[in-house]
Amino acid sequence: KQWYQRRVRGLNKNAVTEKKKEPAEEVRHVAKPSSALFFKFNTQLGPPYHVLIDTNFINFSIRNKLDIYSSMMDCLYAKCTPYITDCVMGELEKLGAKYRVAVRIAKDPRIERLICTHKGTYADDCLVQRVTEHKCYIVATNDKDLRRRVRKIPGVPIMYVQQKRYSIERMPDAFGAPRT
Repeated sequence: KQWYQRRVRGLNKNAVTEKKKEPAEEVRHVAKPSSALFFKFNTQLGPPYHVLIDTNFINFSIRNKLDIYSSMMDCLYAKCTPYITDCVMGELEKLGAKYRVAVRIAKDPRIERLICTHKGTYADDCLVQRVTEHKCYIVATNDKDLRRRVRKIPGVPIMYVQQKRYSIERMPDAFGAPRT
């Protein structure tokens, strides 16, 4: 009688055991950590600091009337070399006449240009790619999405404008980060 009930429902012993089998586990590949990281601190960082600047960081600096070069030195207590990639420069030029002051500041001879060899002009992808390859940069941005993406990369500090001055996060105190 039980055999008949299983057959009527469409189940047999083989079908029950087949459902219980789990798929084989997939092999995950974990990225090898950089040799520059000592625990969570980046040993490649040190004065003079290399700071990659994003478009909205320049715009927020203008809005808060901050000089980029001197404010960075006040924040880090050391000499800084600001860098702008071609993608960020292209993004600034696309914004039009309203942001011509930002373009003029970006063309300042104290700010060095980095040449981009990739296709496309999306500045966020360019900055994230450059920082993952070379962990010697500090990323200066106020963009929440870009900050979230950079936080996932270990050992890269983030500089941003807060309360009319520059602040930095994920920077060890031994390397000149101001205590808050």
